[in-house]
Amino acid sequence: MTIEMVSVTIEGVQVTVPKGTSIIEAAKQAGVLVPHYCYHPSLPSPAVCRMCLVEIEKFPKLVPSCVTPIADGQVIHVHSPAAKKAREGVLEFLLINHPLDCPVCDQAGECELQDFVFQEGQAASRYGDYPKRYSPVEDFGPDILYVANRCILCTRCVRFMGNVVGEKVLNVSERGDRAYIGIDPSALLDHDWAGNVVDLCPVGSLVSKDFLHKARAWDLDKTASICPGCTQGCNIMVDTRDDAVVRLRPRANLEVNRHFICDTGRSDYRWMNRGDRVEAPMAHDGIRYHATDWPSALEGLAALVRNVDGPVVLLAGGRASVESLGAAMQLLEGHRVTAAMKVPLGPSAPIGTIPNLALRAERAANLGGAELLGIGRDFAAAVAAAAGAALVVVLDVELDDAEAASVASAAAVVHLTTVADARLGPAALVLPITSMVEEQGVYVNRDGRAQRYLPARPAPGMAWPAWRVCWEAWALNTPEREAPATASEAFGALAPFAGMTHRDLGLTGRVVTGAGVTA
Repeated sequence: MTIEMVSVTIEGVQVTVPKGTSIIEAAKQAGVLVPHYCYHPSLPSPAVCRMCLVEIEKFPKLVPSCVTPIADGQVIHVHSPAAKKAREGVLEFLLINHPLDCPVCDQAGECELQDFVFQEGQAASRYGDYPKRYSPVEDFGPDILYVANRCILCTRCVRFMGNVVGEKVLNVSERGDRAYIGIDPSALLDHDWAGNVVDLCPVGSLVSKDFLHKARAWDLDKTASICPGCTQGCNIMVDTRDDAVVRLRPRANLEVNRHFICDTGRSDYRWMNRGDRVEAPMAHDGIRYHATDWPSALEGLAALVRNVDGPVVLLAGGRASVESLGAAMQLLEGHRVTAAMKVPLGPSAPIGTIPNLALRAERAANLGGAELLGIGRDFAAAVAAAAGAALVVVLDVELDDAEAASVASAAAVVHLTTVADARLGPAALVLPITSMVEEQGVYVNRDGRAQRYLPARPAPGMAWPAWRVCWEAWALNTPEREAPATASEAFGALAPFAGMTHRDLGLTGRVVTGAGVTA
């Protein structure tokens, strides 16, 4: 089907977009930001805030750009005197009762009201002699507070719960200057995806209890990443302060998660801040562990693999990257290997009205990548095989007591890990590796989309990415071999991704199969 295209001129920039595109979206393509509050690309547009009014030549009055489709040949002015005066009036109206909470508000630095008032608002208020209205803070649910004073009634939260989630627990109660966001008195905002109302709120009216008073926006370092919680592969931002992860937020990817993440993924970051990390390679000399350097540890690992005589087992965790999984399989080439990834299961939670978006039951972010590399999901069989194995390589996986006992009975154990596990007995080597927030890597989600994540903080101590440990040991066993020097090279060295680089994936990923890229 041929898509009809139309051309318009916005602030002197001509753009050509599909017919039916709204003015506000066409303006984005022209590089022009139209100020707005109620509009969000993943929600219905009610045009209630009136901040996005623009002027169209030969039109008798200003129009809301969020609900007005463009027409061929239109000339649109976003910053004309008439449009700016209208927005100035809207901002003055919104600030009649809005408190001067910026010094304590969690949204300061990320507040769209603050931004647009600074950009286009008036220098003084005509309501200085009148006291502002005060309303108490309400508890909306397990992780959400409603600060009514700051609310500008954009209704994004109401539309998200009603139109996207499908649970109409929020509404606009009362009318006129008494209006506020109300909640069903018999309900709480405790849906599995309810936390998104915090991200959608353009001001600091809906706030997360978990993040409250933890950090100011300008103190945070922000890194593009992938949620490690399940096989959906939602795109996220990792916010860190002083190298500690303090918040996970959704990152837009219309093919995977649109603009949302579930609350389980949102809160699953505390393991990233564990303080009991292994920070130096350790070797067991038959009596006790002793710290060693990387050259000695790598030589020990290469010798173990070179001299092993018998079956080998690889037990992998669901957060291991394709680079690490592929390098581990490469290290063990030539041996009889049983490899499996541990896939914890939990309840699934669809979002409601968005197809193919859910918290998935399989809590292993890289299960798709493991299967592309020939690593199965029959973890119980692999653990059983470990009991009689000549060598077991444990790649950053959390084991229960029975699994640890089975692994401990193997002839030799190498533990590539972030946290030591004393239940594995005297492992020949305990090698410190980075977690997914300290390295570059790729996960493949349930739909076969390979997506890249970036390092959000430095690695602790002497930790290396697991792919580097395995490739370096692999190269030691044959002098003419050359190990990949970067994560991107390690990615391209794997057969399912042959010839690709991290740059080829962009920031939203690409669908791959065993035969290569398909989209």
